Amino acid sequence: QVHLVESGGGVAQPGGSLRLSCAASGRAFSSYHMGWFRQAPGKEREFVASTRTSWSGVSTWYADSVTGRFTISRDNAKNTVDLQMNSLRPEDTAVYYCAADLPPYGSSWSDLHAYDAWGQGTQVTVSS
Repeated sequence: QVHLVESGGGVAQPGGSLRLSCAASGRAFSSYHMGWFRQAPGKEREFVASTRTSWSGVSTWYADSVTGRFTISRDNAKNTVDLQMNSLRPEDTAVYYCAADLPPYGSSWSDLHAYDAWGQGTQVTVSS
C-alpha cells in the first residue's frame, strides 16, 4: 500500500516562506497524481495544488487562492513531492495534507474524494 509522510510544517511570519515535503512509498510513484490539500478548524478540506507526470511532461494545477505564491514540484527519482510556499498569509494557516491518486484515477484533480492515499498532515501556522 502507498504511505505518505509530510514534513516541513512550522511557524512563519506573514510574507515568509515554508517548504513542505512529502515522501511516498510505492513502486510506481511517477504514475501517481499527487496533490496538496489543507484544512483549517471548522472548515472543509480544500484543494491547494496538484501535479501529474505524463508522456508530454509535468502538469500542475493550483487553487486560485495560492496561484503565484505556491509552487508544487515532484522528483520521481526520489518519490517526493514538495510544496514551496512563499508570501504566506495568515489565512494560509491550516493542516496541510499530501495525497496520492492511483490508477484508476479519480475524476478530478481538485476533488479530495478522487485521492486514494493520504498523509498524516503537517501544521502550518502563519502569524506575527
